[in-house]
Amino acid sequence: MKRNLTLTVTSLLSLLLMTFHLTQDVIRQAEGANKYPIPVLVFALWLYGTLMLSDRVWGYVIMLLGGLFGAGMIIGHSNGIVVGKSGGFFFVWTLFALSATGWVTVILSARGLWAAFRSRRAAAA
Repeated sequence: MKRNLTLTVTSLLSLLLMTFHLTQDVIRQAEGANKYPIPVLVFALWLYGTLMLSDRVWGYVIMLLGGLFGAGMIIGHSNGIVVGKSGGFFFVWTLFALSATGWVTVILSARGLWAAFRSRRAAAA
């Protein structure tokens, strides 16, 4: 499987899991989760970066930031902020899956950025 295809799939999976996570936060009325237009704009930018800019530097940057955001969700909820003792199986599972796919997205997009910068440096020399 090509590296960019793998990155695209993991980024889309992270985005899907992030929408599940935000939906659960809104249902549970987590603080700050009520501002619907802001996440929709962020998700649209993330989706555009993943689908249309996947082989460009800006696409790598967008997917790197999205992956970092997804990977950090488990840290934000690990202190019992929303989960507590009755967090629910699907909510906790989503946190684990989102963190895992987020880290894979970060690693693959960082690799893509590194390769893009190396190829630019080689072309300039």
